[in-house]
Amino acid sequence: MDFRQQIWNGFKYFLGVEDARGVARALGEAALIVGLTFVATTAVAQPFYVPSGSMQPTLAIGDAFIASKYPYGYSRYSVPFGIGPDAKHRLLQKMPERGDVIVFRLPVHPEETYIKRLIGMPGDHVQMIHGRLWINGKELPLRADGTGKVESEEGVQHTVMRFVETLPNGREHPIFKEGWDGPLDDTQDFVVPPNHFFFMGDNRDNSSDSRVPPEMGGVGFVPAENLVGRAEFVVGSYDFKNAHAPWTWLGEVRLSRFFNGVN
Repeated sequence: MDFRQQIWNGFKYFLGVEDARGVARALGEAALIVGLTFVATTAVAQPFYVPSGSMQPTLAIGDAFIASKYPYGYSRYSVPFGIGPDAKHRLLQKMPERGDVIVFRLPVHPEETYIKRLIGMPGDHVQMIHGRLWINGKELPLRADGTGKVESEEGVQHTVMRFVETLPNGREHPIFKEGWDGPLDDTQDFVVPPNHFFFMGDNRDNSSDSRVPPEMGGVGFVPAENLVGRAEFVVGSYDFKNAHAPWTWLGEVRLSRFFNGVN
């Protein structure tokens, strides 16, 4: 038996088949699985992971969530690794709604994926004045909602004020605020360009978002092409920041966050 026959026999053994027809069938099934997986992560949904606390209390550090791809249509960034065609307009493009929690590619570094809440639509005027959000010349309603625990990047938790903010379309969402005179609490009047969006984190005092220009490490305005998908629900959560000793690992699983919707 020559070397090529040995390789062929080993290949058939690996696939669990006896002949060439079986090999073709096994390879076809494998290709189908790969193809369906690619289509699913491209056109339907994709899992993501939260590494930072900028979206607390909506999303915690260590949350794993599912983002749906179809709500806004498709661009090259809807395809894994951003290998789709470059285009000015999204295929089957639909406008997102103000208040959606959206996964997008960072404009200056599209290999990086961010998640924030959509605050400003094209043409909007967005501004922070003394820690309060103004859109198109109107201060948004804000009501107290007790307190909450915010986790830092070092895993330390402390108590902050929690509020519920109401956007111009009536959608409500929670935010954390530690104070009213921080570096992001008084900004210029941002005018959102056509076909762009303005994003902010719900952890208002600890979010590098559209309030911060790209040259200073922020997000800036986000082109419509960079939208990846809408966050739908948390599938699991693990507080890896506080999982120090092996005997604590199991206790850091946050069962209460499993299958929570992202609103």
